Amino acid sequence: MAGLLPGLMMAALFSAFIIVRAVANAKVAPREPRGDTSLLAALGLLMPILLLISLVIGAIYSGIATPSESAAIGVTASLLLLAAERQLSVALILDALKGTLLTSAMVCSLLVAAAMLSAAMAYLHLPRELAAWIAAQQLSPVLLLLAIALFYVLLGMFLDGISLTVMSLPITLPVIVAAGYDPIWFGVFLVIMVELGQITPPVGFNLFVIQSLSGEPIGRVAMAALPFFLLMCLAAALITGWPQIALWLPEVLSG
Repeated sequence: MAGLLPGLMMAALFSAFIIVRAVANAKVAPREPRGDTSLLAALGLLMPILLLISLVIGAIYSGIATPSESAAIGVTASLLLLAAERQLSVALILDALKGTLLTSAMVCSLLVAAAMLSAAMAYLHLPRELAAWIAAQQLSPVLLLLAIALFYVLLGMFLDGISLTVMSLPITLPVIVAAGYDPIWFGVFLVIMVELGQITPPVGFNLFVIQSLSGEPIGRVAMAALPFFLLMCLAAALITGWPQIALWLPEVLSG
């Protein structure tokens, strides 16, 4: 629940940036003739996708299904939507399976490489030693948070999020709590920091996924991700300045 409002805030920031870019590009690029472009028509086209997202997310937040089970629910619902729109075919299923196989192979190769690098880092005790060094500097709360943020972003360039979190959190969390920060708030902050590492080269996991799906060079994908990197930094700064963005909803629900 603590991540809901920050997530919506980040979605709003991303959407606003995309709108601004689209409007700016529309001024210089010729417009192609399209069909009905009214708001209601656009919402009608989006409705199946919105229902699908609501079904998957709703299953997780209601406790009906785990995230893995919700993925299966999403696949089933997607097939039903395709069948309802009379777009389901054997050729489409085969294309989907082929794309899934290629993407899964690429993702697995990245996971193997990240696991090997994580094992090497763990053997050298680098994340733990670096986190302990930051904790020993007796920094002010603001400088401490900034140092930990840089720590996660820099190591996130080379390690996957789970490995980085597991290796560092036993040291960083007590230090953060001792500095006066709420641990629930820090959980949301940590997720943003880890995700920042996932869109930074050289081992930006999400960058390689997008590169595989789009076919664009990894350098162009990284440059295209830069504005979103900055927007996520802005979101982290906003929840730092106004922690209630993350804490208000859990406090309301806890009574």
